Amino acid sequence: MREFSYTALKHQKWDLEIVSLIAAIYREQGRQELYLKQRPQDLQRLIEIAKVQSTESSNAIEGIVTSSTRIRQLVNEKTTPRNRSEMEIAGYRDVLNLIHENFEVIPLSKNYLLQMHKIMYRQLNVSWAGKTKNVQNYIVSAYRDGHKETIFTPTAPYETPEALEKICSEYNKAVSLEGIEPLLVIPVFIHDFLCIHPFNDGNGRMSRLLTALLLYREYFYVGRYISLEARIAKSKEQYYSTLRQSQEGWHEGRDDPLPFIKYLLGTILDAYRDFADRMELVGSKKSALQTVRQAAEFKLGYFTKQDIIELCPSLSLSSVEGALRELTAAGFLQREGRGRSTRYFRQG
Repeated sequence: MREFSYTALKHQKWDLEIVSLIAAIYREQGRQELYLKQRPQDLQRLIEIAKVQSTESSNAIEGIVTSSTRIRQLVNEKTTPRNRSEMEIAGYRDVLNLIHENFEVIPLSKNYLLQMHKIMYRQLNVSWAGKTKNVQNYIVSAYRDGHKETIFTPTAPYETPEALEKICSEYNKAVSLEGIEPLLVIPVFIHDFLCIHPFNDGNGRMSRLLTALLLYREYFYVGRYISLEARIAKSKEQYYSTLRQSQEGWHEGRDDPLPFIKYLLGTILDAYRDFADRMELVGSKKSALQTVRQAAEFKLGYFTKQDIIELCPSLSLSSVEGALRELTAAGFLQREGRGRSTRYFRQG
């Protein structure tokens, strides 16, 4: 079995990009702490939006979908699941809520991971929920011509319980030591978790839930307010590409987790910067037109109505739509497409 040693990260040399990403995240974390202390009343709407986006996006990455209306109803517990997909979505919601409300008292251990997996699948009543895999799984790439290719073979089922135990133990040991940066240990742990692929199903979604849990436990709260899962969904090809690069040679200990580390740190930093933009708009005393105009000024290139709604959570849908019409008529915005494919960009 492959060996794991996260404490070795303390002695590793890191390139300038990694150092810069970590420094920038800490700067943004400090700015966020000021907002949390000074404007707690403005944050609840961001939390509600992030929960919906996280639940929708993390499931959609795996092809588990329903309508936007049903997603909101399920996340807000206003309805019951109608089919298997909605049961899986509701399970993700339950684990995400558990993490949001109890992250401080949820330690990282194999048993807790199994419990979270069981909760995610409890509405489906499948025999393998909350258990490590009992069949070999494979990471497969499907091509447009219809053929499929195995690009990575995860840990064998008989080795999985021990491997899961080891990465949890190594993670806890590493983050308890001074001089080891948690922003490096977290992506390495998530990378190893995905290489082990410990469950029959739900590994990707569990990895994203664990990312949230570990970040919260280390005081990086941005995922509560800005969905990391939504950012991963938007950059899904890059997500899988960096994961594939980092997996090469993993079984022999020759893998390089650097591409995945950079990807995840970049995603976290983008979320922090988005948070700062949104806080400038949340609780604003400006008119809807002024608020939407300011939100549009934050955007480079094309953007959608949904992008503006996310930036302006205090505004109703009709207010956003009305402001976009006015800004388009005034020539500040240019509109392209119709219906769901409508998008905007700034003039001049």
